[in-house]
Amino acid sequence: MRKLAFGMNVSLDGYIAAPGDDLGWSTPSDELFQWWSDRVGSTGLALYGRKLWETMSSHWPTADQQPGVTPAQVEFAHRWRKMPKVVFSSTTRTVDWNTRLVTSDAVTEISRLKAGDGGSMDICGATLAAAAMRAGLIDEYAMVTHPVLVGGGTPYFTALDNWVNLSLVETRTFPDGVVLTRYETKR
Repeated sequence: MRKLAFGMNVSLDGYIAAPGDDLGWSTPSDELFQWWSDRVGSTGLALYGRKLWETMSSHWPTADQQPGVTPAQVEFAHRWRKMPKVVFSSTTRTVDWNTRLVTSDAVTEISRLKAGDGGSMDICGATLAAAAMRAGLIDEYAMVTHPVLVGGGTPYFTALDNWVNLSLVETRTFPDGVVLTRYETKR
């Protein structure tokens, strides 16, 4: 069975995006950017919701060709294009860059993917993660907490019907007071 992880940058007050989908508060240090790049490089399959897919696919396919690009950004762009991806959307019509589109029920498909063989899976995007969270499908939560209060926006967690007990498996501090905490779901 494959492991499913949900990892995102998050504000101290629990949001992955500020009002208006503003992500300007979550600019990573070089060390944090490398951590995210290594995570992408080790992901067997990334599961995207429509909104985050549109954000990522509008930048990373050609980011390595932009003026002033850093070697780390080139590496991330190559890893992102190479990584197998699934986009869950009822409105998106086409996808590219090693990606498959799923328009049917996300929870059913994620359950099927988890039961299969292959490397770990990362779920990307708040709405998609919320559905998987409510269905009890997430095995790991990786919160990269930035020392900022944004006051609202898109929350990292969704409302749940039941408690989910977790075990802390890692903490790490990055520059600028950013802290990674990783938790595994107790089963």
